[in-house]
Amino acid sequence: MALEVTTMDSVALGDAELAELADLCAETGHAHEVGTLSKLRDNPDWVLVSRVREGNHLRGFSVSSLVRLGGTPSIVYALAVVKRSSRRDAILKAIVAENFRRALAAFPDEDVLVGARFSDAGATEAFKQVVDIVPRPGHKASGEERAWGKRLARRYEVPSSAYDEQTFTVTGDGSLPMVVDHETSKPASIPSDVAAQFSHLDAARGDHLILCGWVMAEDLLKFG
Repeated sequence: MALEVTTMDSVALGDAELAELADLCAETGHAHEVGTLSKLRDNPDWVLVSRVREGNHLRGFSVSSLVRLGGTPSIVYALAVVKRSSRRDAILKAIVAENFRRALAAFPDEDVLVGARFSDAGATEAFKQVVDIVPRPGHKASGEERAWGKRLARRYEVPSSAYDEQTFTVTGDGSLPMVVDHETSKPASIPSDVAAQFSHLDAARGDHLILCGWVMAEDLLKFG
């Protein structure tokens, strides 16, 4: 059965739809509850909800915004969740493609910054079409790149004392972090040096990384 992707304004989410999102979260490693998701819905920083369905069943979703950060067109993910199924790679790809399609409509002929939070190396498959990712193995982030990390940390309302601008690491406070929640179907394909970037995180504390990179204008055209 084909996957169907739709996007709506987050403020239009009703209680039943929030419950459906929470039910999907409960099946994954990050069981965000209705109350948490309703606060996300009501936060004006996060305005788009993209949902992937297979027939009548919700298979994945993202909460994101298309904004200009420092004047730069950006896709910023607050949260993304993918069902642990045999089709999870296709579900993640559908979520990313929908956000890219909307970015193309909002920012035609412009390169777009992409930012998201990750607690697992396998979930970085969401950045397959993103280039110049920071942090990345063997690369020392420039001052400009560190500035992007700090801008995203502020967008995520991370206290400055909890953010390490050298490693792009957020030290958790014991609460469940909102990240790209995807379990790769091919763990052996994750490069060891990429996995090593996550080895210092304390999962129980809610540590995670902020990653950002670029999708080029010519690559966005593929999603038109």
